[in-house]
Amino acid sequence: MARMSNPGILDRPEELTHGPETGGGYIVTVYNNEHNTYDEVMMILMAATQCDAEEAYMETWEIDHLGKSVVHRAGEDECETVADVISTIGIEATVSEEWPS
Repeated sequence: MARMSNPGILDRPEELTHGPETGGGYIVTVYNNEHNTYDEVMMILMAATQCDAEEAYMETWEIDHLGKSVVHRAGEDECETVADVISTIGIEATVSEEWPS
């Protein structure tokens, strides 16, 4: 029979890189529409969020198949800027608190 080792001490979780304490805690949600193509949505997501094509495709797929996708997490001002850029092509993009107080 194999001897089981004693469990070790759990590592401390990594600190948040965003959240209420760090000026983050906001999200941008993009909603599906029947007007924009995959290419248009992917291009605007890459421009607005600086994500790569693979991430933009996954988010675009979610928007198309699930009706919406959270496409960005950051502070309120940055999320507002991202939502404004995305909305320039007629896509609904909203900003909300990720961790409401």
